[in-house]
Amino acid sequence: MEITIRDGGPDDIPAILGMLDSCVEWLVSQGRTGQWGTKPLSQSPKTVESVGRYMAEGSVYMAEVDGVPAATLTLTDSPGAYLSDLAPAGEPERYIHWLASDRRFKGHGVGSALLAHAAEETRRAGVSLLRVDCYAGDDGKLVRYYEANGFTRVESFTVGEHDWPGQLLARRV
Repeated sequence: MEITIRDGGPDDIPAILGMLDSCVEWLVSQGRTGQWGTKPLSQSPKTVESVGRYMAEGSVYMAEVDGVPAATLTLTDSPGAYLSDLAPAGEPERYIHWLASDRRFKGHGVGSALLAHAAEETRRAGVSLLRVDCYAGDDGKLVRYYEANGFTRVESFTVGEHDWPGQLLARRV
């Protein structure tokens, strides 16, 4: 099994949405519906718009396993507007959006490979701060995943009318 990482673009939007749908299906099968709900994200106009907007603002990376798209993330210069209540970084940063993998590749290291690639791209850009936010509910597994990949907790937060629990994390590169 060979993992390669390439730049992504608009032609990858269907594959990215497929990865997000795969994640939702897996989360639902685990009884973990608090993160992204129960419906395929590809059916949400807000999600489709968000994927395209972050792609236009930043850089999309696709991890492939033996040539098959397996995971993705987008790297921009700032968090989304939904985090406007949090204190700004106070320095240049790179921010990870929409890290997702096709669950057929769960456990193959594609997400970790993308996070390492994001750290290297951040370093190459002369920026020393890489941040990400994630769902912090249920058993906290997602927060621990980022911690296992070199991130530390910065601030907890909630979003929206349903008080979606989130965690902001950072990594120095």
